[in-house]
Amino acid sequence: MSKNISSLSNFQQRVIVGILGAALFIGGILYNQWTYFLLFLGLTLLGMLEFYRLVGYAKQIQPNKTAGLIAGGFIYIAVFGVETELFPANYLYLALPLLMLLFIWELYRKHPQPFTNIAFTLLGVVYVAVPFGLLHLLGFLVGEYSWQPILGLMLLIWTADTGAYIAGKSFGKHKLLERVSPGKTWEGWAGGTVLAVVVGYILSLYFNDLVLYQWLIIAVLVAVFGVLGDLVESLLKRSLGVKDSGTLLPGHGGILDRFDSLIMAIPFIVAFLKIL
Repeated sequence: MSKNISSLSNFQQRVIVGILGAALFIGGILYNQWTYFLLFLGLTLLGMLEFYRLVGYAKQIQPNKTAGLIAGGFIYIAVFGVETELFPANYLYLALPLLMLLFIWELYRKHPQPFTNIAFTLLGVVYVAVPFGLLHLLGFLVGEYSWQPILGLMLLIWTADTGAYIAGKSFGKHKLLERVSPGKTWEGWAGGTVLAVVVGYILSLYFNDLVLYQWLIIAVLVAVFGVLGDLVESLLKRSLGVKDSGTLLPGHGGILDRFDSLIMAIPFIVAFLKIL
């Protein structure tokens, strides 16, 4: 009996956090470019801290959190500043010496395995800050801030996750990559892809910043690379022996648990839109 009550309580907690989180998220994206900026800046810094805490479970790895946060925060802010024309594009070149300072900083930390520390500090920047920085290229795709590509992308990710969960629970038999994530199936992935493509078509009717073929291709990219992002994060947690990346979101895990699909999908979507 107590187990059932506890389970119900966890479910209710998950639903409440999900609703409040979605409302905050959608509101931040819709209101203006500054609420969007602050929302994703917070996610960037918290996600990096979470990553550094995770890899710190391995005793031989001691990433430079302060240096990583400075470098990652600068990249995120600099890309936003260039897209909003707050400062010239050549300011982005400051990221190059900033990244090299990570090597110099390690000279004075006196920790064992210095290059392992440097590698994981840089990995936190590349894995978390760079994708969130690239998100600005979607937000300012039409020359000024528009919430449509950002919100559309988030809706596609939520849709793909929901479709995969329903199809996987109903029809899932063939494991997608069992050694990394035993719960994921090919049937679940197919269900998520189909639902994402349907929602991509619906988005094209109302979100006019992108045309039909662009929304459909983005839906497929989300379905493919979103699940790969989930698997990559599962691989990270499995290698470190942890269940969730964090406890910041009760019932939902941490920042990386919630945004692993987005982090992996963004670079591919930006490359598609900018090249084609």
